[in-house]
Amino acid sequence: MAEDADARRTRTGWGRVLVAVYGVFALAATARSVVQIIDRFEVAPVAFVLSAVAAVFYLVATTALALGDRTSRRLAAFSCALELAGVLVVGGLSLAAPAWFPEPTVWSHFGQGYLFIPVLLPVLGLGWLRRTRPGVSG
Repeated sequence: MAEDADARRTRTGWGRVLVAVYGVFALAATARSVVQIIDRFEVAPVAFVLSAVAAVFYLVATTALALGDRTSRRLAAFSCALELAGVLVVGGLSLAAPAWFPEPTVWSHFGQGYLFIPVLLPVLGLGWLRRTRPGVSG
């Protein structure tokens, strides 16, 4: 049986780039948080746990965008929306209450340490999901 064309839509064209960038961020955030938690958790436990949370969102979004079926699209949208909320909240708090973040997270200062890609990525993900939704030609 041939693969559903709608399932392929999220991972073709620019979707491949989006999935690849999400994959890189999943790997980077996971590695960073694991090293930070193992090496110096007591220095900034909240910041390091938030980096691990970001890694989970990146992993979920990467997988869901790559699969692209109806359930995966919903999961990707939910993950991207929560990721956007997280980066906005953490980004704002890291500016308003820097003492809470003695070490940076992936989302600190809206992802400044990562060229602001963390604040752009969920917006691009949500936009891509909208553009490639079933029944929409594009």
